[in-house]
Amino acid sequence: MPTMKTKKAATKRMKMSATGKVMRTQAGKSHLNGYKPRGRKRNLRGTTTAAEVFVKTAARMLQGN
Repeated sequence: MPTMKTKKAATKRMKMSATGKVMRTQAGKSHLNGYKPRGRKRNLRGTTTAAEVFVKTAARMLQGN
């Protein structure tokens, strides 16, 4: 049986944590930043966990790693 390929777009956008959670970057910081307050942009830094309903799908996309 052939091996399952990793979805390369998914690997660039998310990663699995050591405890099995899907970590992703927060949306809303790539453009139109001129009018957004400094605090709002600061709070969009870093990563957060993906929704619980998405974990199974994301794990399947990342399983080639």
